[in-house]
Amino acid sequence: MTTSSEPIRPRSRKKIDGWRWGGRFFLFLMLLYTAVPMVWMLLTSIKSGFAAMQFPPQWWPSEPTLASYQKLLDPANSVGQDFLRFFLNSLIVSVLTTILAVVVAVPAAYAFSRFRFPGRKFLFFSVLLRNMFPAVIFLVPLFILMRWLGLVNTHGSLVLTYLTFGLPLAIWLLKGFYDNIPIQLEQAARIDGATRFQAFLLIVTPLSVPGIIATAIYSFIGAWNEYIYAATFLTKNEQLTLPVGIQRFFSENTTDFPGLMAASFMMSVPVVVLFLVLQKYFVRALTEGAVKH
Repeated sequence: MTTSSEPIRPRSRKKIDGWRWGGRFFLFLMLLYTAVPMVWMLLTSIKSGFAAMQFPPQWWPSEPTLASYQKLLDPANSVGQDFLRFFLNSLIVSVLTTILAVVVAVPAAYAFSRFRFPGRKFLFFSVLLRNMFPAVIFLVPLFILMRWLGLVNTHGSLVLTYLTFGLPLAIWLLKGFYDNIPIQLEQAARIDGATRFQAFLLIVTPLSVPGIIATAIYSFIGAWNEYIYAATFLTKNEQLTLPVGIQRFFSENTTDFPGLMAASFMMSVPVVVLFLVLQKYFVRALTEGAVKH
């Protein structure tokens, strides 16, 4: 029986990665920064009007109630009728804007990525030039244009306006996806007898699904949350969208804070649901879109 003469070395302690822990702490602060207002909004929405005005404020209400949500979702009262109408108006405008943005941005971005024509770079950067200016600068010219077209107090004015804001970034995002797709895949499909449109539809489009989904989400959120142009172009109560319509919870003498918070929370639900539903398709497109050799 032999014994080892090698000395037993003490276990080395792992060094603490300061940058990693610092990053985790920063992410935790950012999580608190974004989550606390949402939690406070949700808790205020289940308070009574008196409890919402208490000072010092209480985080958790002593007598939580869903009266504000019942009032908003009840079509029998005027507030519920208006809220549901505003919700439907926002949904119509956002969905139409998203569909048109994708339909226009997909061929435009593909053309910028695959074709070479005179003035291509100038035209591409001139499209992005629009986003260098704040939205309020175009308010008066667009209002004059919509009045000349007879689109004031119609949802068409908002759809056209939101397209002018969303298309530049949508085209830029999609062009980046098309640039990363090897052109050899299309050339192989053309050799096999496919037309350019068939190669684009059957080869390029499935690989660019993540970009299309990102473009759709961006366009929907931009149209869903927009306030300035909706407040300017729409004056009729039956045409208002949610960002403008929830102003009815403000009055000269008092403000219905529980109703306002409930309406704001319900306004955020479609965006969260849209992202959660499309997230799995986004990840699936990234994993299944790989090229097989």
